[in-house]
Amino acid sequence: MASVSNITFDEIDLGKPLVVTRTLSAADIEGLAFASGDLDAFHVEGNGTGTARGRTEGVSAETFISHLINRRLPGPGSTILAQRFHFGPRLAVGDEVTAKIVPVAKDPAGHKVTFDCSVVNQRGETILEGQTVVAAPTTRIALGDLSTTEVIFRRTDAFARLLKRCEGIPAVKTAIVHPCDRDSLLGPIEAARRGLIEPVLVGPARRIRALAQAERIAIDAFPLVDVEHSVAAAERAVKLARAGEVEALMKGSLHTDELMGAVVAREGGLRTGRRVSHVFIMDVPSYPRLLLVTDAAVNIAPDVRTKADIAQNAIELAHVLGVAQPRVAVLAAVEVVNPDMPATVDAAMLCKMADRGQITGGLIDGPLAFDNAVSEQAARTKQIVSPVAGRADILLVPDLEAGNMVAKQLQYLAGADSAGIVLGARVPIVLTSRADSVRMRLASTAVLKLVAAARRAQLASRPAE
Repeated sequence: MASVSNITFDEIDLGKPLVVTRTLSAADIEGLAFASGDLDAFHVEGNGTGTARGRTEGVSAETFISHLINRRLPGPGSTILAQRFHFGPRLAVGDEVTAKIVPVAKDPAGHKVTFDCSVVNQRGETILEGQTVVAAPTTRIALGDLSTTEVIFRRTDAFARLLKRCEGIPAVKTAIVHPCDRDSLLGPIEAARRGLIEPVLVGPARRIRALAQAERIAIDAFPLVDVEHSVAAAERAVKLARAGEVEALMKGSLHTDELMGAVVAREGGLRTGRRVSHVFIMDVPSYPRLLLVTDAAVNIAPDVRTKADIAQNAIELAHVLGVAQPRVAVLAAVEVVNPDMPATVDAAMLCKMADRGQITGGLIDGPLAFDNAVSEQAARTKQIVSPVAGRADILLVPDLEAGNMVAKQLQYLAGADSAGIVLGARVPIVLTSRADSVRMRLASTAVLKLVAAARRAQLASRPAE
């Protein structure tokens, strides 16, 4: 919070400059692009080097000048009447930018002030130069406790892109396990309407039909497998998957442990040679790429062997989502190996396992603390040299509690949307939550569809036995 007071026309001294210097952050670049309307992805996202860039053509660099005039000199009550600028090189994250305005002429008619304006970078290159004519205020305006609103930019509407990628892929026949409340029934029907899945409703038929009638949800077009209760629904859905009658499972209004108990049962379950694990797919507004968090829902206290499977599951999911070589940050509280901190030892072992080809398809580094896993600036400050630090695609957490906290904090404090999927079983499984929005449920279903499609392709590519 700060107080802002203007400088009136009579108080402005000709030739007295106002100079402001600041180092550009990624948020600054995005703010410039947003203010100018220059939302070309090349200018506000990565350009292949991992450096976000901000365009100085158009009015982007003008925003610095406008800020000085409207906030500082003359300040509140000013009106910009005319501008004439020439533009130079581009701005980049990390540039130190100096903006200067100098009043050079005053005209009492209309209280007009002409300012010479310039913006230069740390190399002395001129980014902008020219003049601005301003109608200056004639009376004092003081704004007490003036705060600057914090704006969070959603750099990539990742979930919209996921839904777009699903176009043209056949719908996935999916067992909806015990859909006995409004959300767990309405969600799959909406996903079916969008061509994502073909629902097979598994649960007490009388109860499901009564719910559909009460909520005016049309379900006559979908198969309904009648079973007595939630545990029976989970067991029947698993049998349908084992028989190849459905390609995926979606949790309804039953407890997660009821469904997963049937999935991991040693007799008649959906186990494979890989450990089952859950992945949150996070669309974080302030992060420039999808962020996968694993495992925050299935494995409570995984040992290093289980973590290797968790990492491999997440890497293969990242491939499906279009990330050719995902960066895996193995999280701990610190970024050095400490024998008294098991998470750091596990991280070191996982990195060596990756070196020996026991984990494939991605770049793995750790231990990394959360800050230097997702912030390049934090990694530089701590002098961490790593292809993963600051640019992680996957966060492999120490245990379920830590993962759940990370995912929930990103969702509720950072404004992230999240989808989720269980991998490592014979079919993909979506574990919906009552707190999930429609957008999040559809995103989870889109991920399910992409995973199922990849599995189809993999099975089709296998040589006939």
